[in-house]
Amino acid sequence: MLDEWIAAAKTELGIELDVDTGVLLDLARDAAHGVARPAAPLTTFLVGYAAARAGGGPEAVREAADKAAALAVRWAQEADAQGPGTPGTPGTDPEPAE
Repeated sequence: MLDEWIAAAKTELGIELDVDTGVLLDLARDAAHGVARPAAPLTTFLVGYAAARAGGGPEAVREAADKAAALAVRWAQEADAQGPGTPGTPGTDPEPAE
């Protein structure tokens, strides 16, 4: 099902890039658990944008995904070290927009 969705989305968007979906799913997991759930789709978008700016291609996607995943892991570790509820703690959800 996922492979069919990816193929359909690539066709619809005019993309002919072979992507390692495992890398992107791992990144989404790390961002969701290490930062906040909404960080997953936003981070994967930013990775795609960064990869495109770097010339595109599977290697650019992997490099950007690796950087973002490492940041998400560091973010979670820093939040754990600072303790829950500490103002400005990485990994805490921001105040809701008014």
